[in-house]
Parts: sequence; C-alpha cells; structure tokens
Amino acid sequence: MTTTPDPNAALRSLPSMDALLTSAGGGGLIDRYGRSAAAQAMRDCLAEVRERLRQGETPPTSVEALLVEIARDLERRFQPSLRPVINAAGIILHTNLGRAPLSAAAQGAMVTVAAAYNTLEYDLAAGSRGSRLIHPESVLREVTGAEAALVVNNNAAALVLILSALAKGREVIISRGQLVEIGGGFRVPDVMIQSGARLVEVGTTNRTRPADYAAAITPETALLMRAHASNFRQIGFVESASLEDLAVLARSRDILLVDDLGSGALIDTARYGLEHEPTVQESLSAGCDLVAFSGDKLLGGPQAGIIVGRRALIEKLKKHPLARAIRADKLCLAALVATLDHYRRDEAPAQVPVWRMIARPLADLQAAAESWSAALREHAADRQIDLSVEVIDGESAVGGGSLPGATLPTTLLALRLRDPSLAAAALRAGDPPVIARIKEDRLLFDPRTVLPGQDAALLAALRAVLR
Repeated sequence: MTTTPDPNAALRSLPSMDALLTSAGGGGLIDRYGRSAAAQAMRDCLAEVRERLRQGETPPTSVEALLVEIARDLERRFQPSLRPVINAAGIILHTNLGRAPLSAAAQGAMVTVAAAYNTLEYDLAAGSRGSRLIHPESVLREVTGAEAALVVNNNAAALVLILSALAKGREVIISRGQLVEIGGGFRVPDVMIQSGARLVEVGTTNRTRPADYAAAITPETALLMRAHASNFRQIGFVESASLEDLAVLARSRDILLVDDLGSGALIDTARYGLEHEPTVQESLSAGCDLVAFSGDKLLGGPQAGIIVGRRALIEKLKKHPLARAIRADKLCLAALVATLDHYRRDEAPAQVPVWRMIARPLADLQAAAESWSAALREHAADRQIDLSVEVIDGESAVGGGSLPGATLPTTLLALRLRDPSLAAAALRAGDPPVIARIKEDRLLFDPRTVLPGQDAALLAALRAVLR
C-alpha cells in the first residue's frame, strides 16, 4: 500500500532558525554577509520550503541542503548590479556598457584620491580653503589652447549652465537640423528650455545658411548655437553654416557663439581611416566663444561636461548658482586630469583605451581572432564537441554618439550554433558576463573591444557555454 507523505510531519522536521544560525555553515554565512542579512535569507528560505511542502512537494530539508540554497540566495543578493563585463560586441564607445574604459593612470589616480584625504578644495600654500575648479583647468588650457575651462558632471549640464548664465530669458538661435534627440529619449530642445532661454529655430531640417541666422537676430538674441550632429548623419541635399561664418556674424552683431561639440575629440580621427571628427581645438580656432564637450566619449576619460573658451565667460559660469549643483566630484577630476595628461605627453593613442582600440592594427586583430579560434577548436576536439568556428572579416563601430555610422575594419571570431540567442544569454549570465553580437545565425566576437588581459576569461566563458 502506497503511503502519502504527511506534509505536517515534514514541516515539523524542518530545521529551526536557531539550528541554521548556530551551524558551522550558518556561522560562515554570518561572517561573510553579516548576521542581519544571513538571518533574513534563512527566514526567507524556510518560508519558501514550508510553502512547497504544503503544496505537496518534497524539497530537501536538511540543514546542509538548506544552507546551500541560502548561500546561493545571499550571493545573488550581494552581487552588485553595476559590474564589469567583457565587451566583445565591437562597439568601442558602448553607451550601455559605460562608454570609455579608463587608462591605468586614470584608474590609479582615482584610487589614490579615494584612499586618503586630499587637496580637493584646499590650498596648501595658503593653508586655507581652495577651489576644486583649478585642478583640471591648467591642463585643459594647455591641450585645447583655450583661455579658461570649467568641468561639470556631464555635457547636458554644461549646456544648461551656459544657457542659464548667458541666455536666460533671451533668444538662442539654432538650426532646425540640429535639434536632435540624444540617448535615453532626452531631446536637446527640452534640455535647452530648462535653462529659461527661448529657442529660435532657423533654416530647414536639411539646409541652413548663415543668412538664416542673420535674419533671425533681434535685440533679444543672446547667442548663436551649433549642436554637433554626433549621433546621426544627414546625406544628400544638405547644407549647414560653417563655424567660421557664424563667428563672423556673431562678432558683427555683438552676440556670442557657442558650440555644443559633444564628442570631445582632441585628436584627428582621420589619422586612423575614419571620417574627420571636428576637434575642440578647431572649434576654438574658428572663433567660438565657448565650446562644450563630453569627457567620456572620444576624449576617453570619465563622465564629465567640459566647457572651454573665453576667460570672462568661464568666470561668469563659475559664479552661477547652478555650477555648484552640477559640479564634478573628486574621483571624476582625478581621472580627467590623468587622462588629459596622456594628451600632454603625446601618448593618448597608446595609453587611452578608446584611442588604443581605434588605432589597433588589423594584423593584431586577426592574430587575436585566430588564437581564439585555435583554442576553441582544440577544446572541441578534446571533448568531441561538434563546433563550427570561423575567422571572418567584419567591422567595428565607434559608437557612443560619436562618428555616427563610422566603422573600422576588423577580424571576428564567428561561432555557428543551433541557438545563438541561447548561447548569448548564457554568456551574459556568466562571471564575468560576456557581451557578443548575433548576425546571420552566428555569434560574433570582436577582439578590438576585448581589453588586454581579458582573453583568458573570454575563452573560459566560451568553453563553459560549449560544454
């Protein structure tokens, strides 16, 4: 005769909270995660097991088995959501993956400043309060040629500060073709309106001439603005006014010219087979009064909004109340100065990861992909795994709102799998997570964006998925 398990008996046999807490394994979890967190995980586990028993299930109920589940739960709870990943997708400035990885010097500068008290707002010579604004300014003047500079927490904030301080309640003239939407659904017109400035749109979506700006200028006009089309491209029947023409017009009417450059290139991208991206130095040479750009795009540093230009205007921005609300913190400033130092030393292509990836020779990329392929073929042969692996030509993208549509030739590792989406999901669930891309039923891995020292972890992740 078959006996039906008695759920009440099973419930009575469950270990108590005290038994879990006082066990050797429970003590280890308390040491690692703290008593409060460990106890909560134990309570949650016991509640779940009780409910499963009431439903007629037969889950493991020994102290050892429960502690295994509790340990897994605690590990999941304490796993940070902001984690490093291996970017094998081939997008250099991957906005969703944190854009620019920092150089070793920038990382070290952040650690040094974070680990001790520092001179963020202290003047050692005077022995009194100083200003955080001085730290990046001299090096920014040196690498851009600007009279003065100011750093805030991002480029959108830089734009709002400029317009709030210099154009609140007045008109700002901008081409209709430059009223773009940036990442996350934020639109440049909406950002600008927050400053209290009144937008005056001129020209058409595809064609705007200097005469369009000139016709729109009134006594209420504070400035002309150029917003660089960093995340889209217009082709065909298009025309835009040059910064040089706008600078002449602005000076003749005694108004300002501001360039929202965005990408922050300090090096000519054409050196590396890309289209020329306007540089900060070029905008200043063209006659712009102020230029705003990002720290974490083609500059290759931390997230920051950088404003360079005329000293009198920068001083006015520094004194505006909004400047304190959007100021950069000590870690950002440390990383930014260390990144800018690479440009001062003419070593950015070798030391700044973004530029190192852009400049990496195709032969190196091919050698890396061939090495990965050989390692995976050997692994598949040893374990008798049927694996289709190829090394193919491909393209890397610059990404990150810089050089829209621009690509660089690369060499890819391509795996043809029965379900590449399932394999991609498994790679994302690993530790570290690996981000690849899928095209034509193949899982693709681009060595250009795999950082030095990550090859072994990438291959280990691939072997685990293939197993």
